[in-house]
Amino acid sequence: MPVTSAAQQWSNFLGTMGPLIGLFFVFALFSILQPKNFLTLDNLQIILLNTAVVGTAALGATIVIISGGIDLSVGSNIAMCTVVIALCRKSGLSPLASVACGILAGSMVGLIIGVLVTQLKLSSFIVTLGLWGAVRGFAKWLAGGRTIYEPSGWVGSLLHMLHQGNYWMIVPVGVWLMLGLTLLVAGVLKFTRFGRHIFAIGSNEQTARLCGVPVSRTKLFIFIFATFFAGVAGVLQFSYLNNLGDPTTASGYELNAIASVVIGGASLSGGKGSVFGTLVGALLMAMVANGCSQFPTISNSVQEMVTGGIIVAAAAFDRFRQPVVSAK
Repeated sequence: MPVTSAAQQWSNFLGTMGPLIGLFFVFALFSILQPKNFLTLDNLQIILLNTAVVGTAALGATIVIISGGIDLSVGSNIAMCTVVIALCRKSGLSPLASVACGILAGSMVGLIIGVLVTQLKLSSFIVTLGLWGAVRGFAKWLAGGRTIYEPSGWVGSLLHMLHQGNYWMIVPVGVWLMLGLTLLVAGVLKFTRFGRHIFAIGSNEQTARLCGVPVSRTKLFIFIFATFFAGVAGVLQFSYLNNLGDPTTASGYELNAIASVVIGGASLSGGKGSVFGTLVGALLMAMVANGCSQFPTISNSVQEMVTGGIIVAAAAFDRFRQPVVSAK
């Protein structure tokens, strides 16, 4: 028993402090290598702006992964939402109504995923892999194969960099929105029956069903709830692109979101995860991408290899922790 207890404590330590240690290491590394470019106030703001989009989408991915599922359609969903917002503004809808339509469109993707997973008993991996291409194609069809620029009022200022006159905000509005949603998801997971059901399904679906958890209904709500955050991320991406509906944007964001969740201490096998860890993971991913871009000799291809390596390392780290947890 003492060995198991020590192993469990070590696993918990790795899951909690590992992401923070990694974040500190990456920050220190780039601060030493590129202090004049990396440590500027404007550059730190850029890191936060990039974190806001992926981090918000990763909040939804956290819920799905804790439940034992996966969502590979996040990037395509974000792109579709930017197009929907731009088209709604173009048709004369108010900024608020356009944002609501964009988020609703994102949530409808979750409804489709949930129905296919719960009613047809399909794997979430297969379903979302198919929708990864289908939703992206739908976004291109909606946009007519082009980008759509449409001024959106206050929506376009959500992820604009702060200037001397509004430094009192500390961080842009979109970053505050991400932080507020993080608290919301943390509260749902910790204090609600729905949150307990998410962990129960991810830990052992059959046991959860025997304990009276409505598994199919809960899974349906999980995917709708998760893709709601993809819709919000689409709103932030629309702002980040300066009021542009782009069906080709957010390519690869689904991998960044999944990596953020796993780096943050979640288990790909389900039943374990933390939204605050996810936020640290998203910040780490944005910091790595930004830090690599400070070196002219590092091409985009090298950045992509670094990002892919981080994803593999995160998955390997998750696998490393599993035997320790299962020894309980």
